Amino acid sequence: MKPHADECPKKITSRHNPLVRQARAVRDGKEPVLIFVEGVRLCAEAVAAGLQVETALYTERVALAERGVQLLAELQRAGTPAYELSEDVLASVADTDSPQGLLLLARRPRADRSALEAAHTGTPLVVVMHGVNNPANAGAMLRVAEAAGATGVIATAGTVNLFAPKSLRGAMGSAFRVPLWTGAQFAEALAWCAARGIVTVATDLRAAATHTDLDWTKPRALILGAEARGLSAQEAAVAAARIRIPMRPPVESLNVATALAVVLYEAARQREAVGSRR
Repeated sequence: MKPHADECPKKITSRHNPLVRQARAVRDGKEPVLIFVEGVRLCAEAVAAGLQVETALYTERVALAERGVQLLAELQRAGTPAYELSEDVLASVADTDSPQGLLLLARRPRADRSALEAAHTGTPLVVVMHGVNNPANAGAMLRVAEAAGATGVIATAGTVNLFAPKSLRGAMGSAFRVPLWTGAQFAEALAWCAARGIVTVATDLRAAATHTDLDWTKPRALILGAEARGLSAQEAAVAAARIRIPMRPPVESLNVATALAVVLYEAARQREAVGSRR
């Protein structure tokens, strides 16, 4: 429950303040409706993306910095309650070792099947994260997906929370903009793709075909597994196609976000080449 404004003094100096306790709960994922956005740049991305910000928490140094002044003014125009915290209190709430002095508690963006469907236009290029469990990697994957032109991301059940603080920092704003469907069952995600004529492609070190052998100008869904083990043989086998990224020995694997970038930029290259010929 949101603390009453009367419980929040002009400058909060107590770590036991109700609003401070709420911010910690949001940071720790105990309030699923809200997300914890930290840092001036990421907060600016959230505001620019139109997130519904419930509360802003800041320190004096942010209020005196040019970018901080601009951002707080934007929040004020939107009617967002903003409260100044002492440096030590904000540090007790922050998720980083060197906090920048600005936190937002914002409404969690929609991330379900209907949100993904509503955003789809053109030729689909979907990324399916299956069991990715490192938040920094998951965030980087979202950033790569947006940069390379993916049309949406599906995160299966068991994948790390894409709106956790570390995931959000890794995504650097992409989590606010990329169409997402989180919590999907693996079979459900594959069935959704099949129903829409989206051909599923699994990354698999055992595959004969490489990522450059495939025609990426068609509707595709690229499936990547967890960092340590990738997709199992059974999971890869249910995809319509399997690919590998050629690597010189003794290297046997790539970081999952790096692997995603290699494949998606090949897809982007092919799609741009076709577009330029039209």
